[in-house]
Amino acid sequence: MKRIMGIDYGDARTGVAVSDLLCSIVGSAQVVPSRNTDKAVADIVRIAGENQVGEIVVGLPRNMDGTEGPRAELCRAFAQRLREATGLPVELWDERRTTVEAHNILSQHNYHGQKRKNTVDAVAASLILEGYLAYKKR
Repeated sequence: MKRIMGIDYGDARTGVAVSDLLCSIVGSAQVVPSRNTDKAVADIVRIAGENQVGEIVVGLPRNMDGTEGPRAELCRAFAQRLREATGLPVELWDERRTTVEAHNILSQHNYHGQKRKNTVDAVAASLILEGYLAYKKR
């Protein structure tokens, strides 16, 4: 069995979430620095190998009307880099409102300031992965 990895790509930090072996829930989440894209890709390749990942899903930011902006182009390019670096299938997943929802979750649990800044991307990656896993179950 292979796990599925969810990615919330960002300029400074990228959230990475990995499913359990049954691909039914999020098993772990973390953040990797992404100011250096090559290093971020290398970190994700390493994490994918350590966790026996067989598929990656990258959040695709869309506007509320469904259109795509410059940020979506960056995520598409990052997804392509991951495809090439890992040799794994990489899907794009509509991530509208995941960061807003992640901030809401963290507020409810009293995560503020630096603590929130260091966690929000991992939570957003978990939400992307949860949505994708629910879709795959259907």
